[in-house]
Amino acid sequence: MASTADVIVVTADAEIAAATTARVVLEPEPAGIAAAIALGLADVPDSVDRAVMLGDLPALDPAELSEALAAAAAFGAAFVRDADGTGTTLVTARAGSPFVHRFGSGSADSHRALGLTELEFDPTSGLRRDVDVEQHLLELHDRLGPRTRALLEAD
Repeated sequence: MASTADVIVVTADAEIAAATTARVVLEPEPAGIAAAIALGLADVPDSVDRAVMLGDLPALDPAELSEALAAAAAFGAAFVRDADGTGTTLVTARAGSPFVHRFGSGSADSHRALGLTELEFDPTSGLRRDVDVEQHLLELHDRLGPRTRALLEAD
């Protein structure tokens, strides 16, 4: 699971869909994280490695994601806890392993209870710094890309 062969973006936002070069699955209307994940994985066979990462990681460094995917290769299923310690930013499943997840409130403990292995990353890692409230985004200001930073500064 050390590299990414295909990226699928699930969104109900037509502007986002038009702006990405990744494969897009349009949600008819937002129905929640579980439904979006099911849509995204619907055409992905269990015979390949799979990973789901939520889209609220504006400080993610691609090297951190590569490191996480390489570490996940040692386990049937794994996850990365968010910086707050309660949520989850990434879930992986190796080829042949079922893809199970419980994103949502308290998901980190739920993923551990399901038997997924926690991948340890520094809490300051962009892979763990999801944005649940505006303050989270403000704290990441210096680590954001130029477009995100410009949007933040325009407010």
